[in-house]
Amino acid sequence: MNKQIRIGSHIIAKDKSVYIIAEMSANHNMDYDRAKLIIEAAAKAGADAIKLQTYTPDTITIDCDSEYFMTQSKIWEGMTLYDLYKKSYTPWEWHEGLKEYANSLGLDFFSSPFDTTAVDFLAKLDVPAYKISSFEINDIPLINRTAKEQKPVIISTGIAYVEDIELALQTCHNVNNDNVILLKCVSEYPTSYEEMNLNVISTMEKEFDCIVGLSDHSLGSEAVIASVALGARVIEKHLTLSRDDGGSDAVFSMEPQEFADMVRQVRNVEKALGSSSYQLTDKQIDSRTGSRSLFVVKDIKEGEKFTEENVKSIRPGVGMHTKYYWDVLGKEANCNLPKGTPMSWEYVKRG
Repeated sequence: MNKQIRIGSHIIAKDKSVYIIAEMSANHNMDYDRAKLIIEAAAKAGADAIKLQTYTPDTITIDCDSEYFMTQSKIWEGMTLYDLYKKSYTPWEWHEGLKEYANSLGLDFFSSPFDTTAVDFLAKLDVPAYKISSFEINDIPLINRTAKEQKPVIISTGIAYVEDIELALQTCHNVNNDNVILLKCVSEYPTSYEEMNLNVISTMEKEFDCIVGLSDHSLGSEAVIASVALGARVIEKHLTLSRDDGGSDAVFSMEPQEFADMVRQVRNVEKALGSSSYQLTDKQIDSRTGSRSLFVVKDIKEGEKFTEENVKSIRPGVGMHTKYYWDVLGKEANCNLPKGTPMSWEYVKRG
């Protein structure tokens, strides 16, 4: 898989800034103006992209109330899948206007298609990338159709076995699309920390040789920050205007200030991680003056010997290196040296 992938104006790579996606999902609450406000909030918070979900109840399931079609999560308890998706989907006629608005604010705009008709629809909008959700990672025809667009494909792995990930990647590769990003994810809403196993991020990066990120459904930003430290290059987090407004996904979504705080923390962590090189920065080099070195600590007359009493290792670090301490002891001074003189070989009598 490619290790440098462009989405819109952003390049995603090991040495580039983490790509941060604000997921709108169902938080628009069926209000177009609210959807625009979420996009505006994402831009103000510092997100790089806004992501939607493109489906209808009929493209994702069937209208049936048998036990197979009841939701499994406590937050949607008692609802059929069909009723949940009917309440949560984003009207397709909104997409074009929302894309234009997002782009005008400097955000990339793309979506998760849930069937091939959604891929066709999004292709006409010329979205810069596609996202495959966790529960669709085993929909090989969908992944095949999506990858054929030759745009970057982001794949969540929330319910995936290793074999599912391998097959999804191979499906993309078979149509000459190696611009694939894998997201560590847990399809539990909200996600408990005990279920996250973030160490898998570095394992995935090595095993599948691709860019890896995190799609996070936990509360707060701790998991996001930890994942960036572990090598995540893409972060996806749900965004709503206020959890008090309700909605299918509100309980595990961030509010605008929380999202902005998370972005700031990610950017600070990126700065702190820096380089893996031992090479000192200019500021660190300047700080070496605060280290230890050899100094004359008592007045020394010409011809007097250097001893443990008149030469010591002290701060600051502008004198002779301390490793020469024993070489200097017993030697004679070739000139008068006042207390506070940084030691130097030029003050040591030769011969």
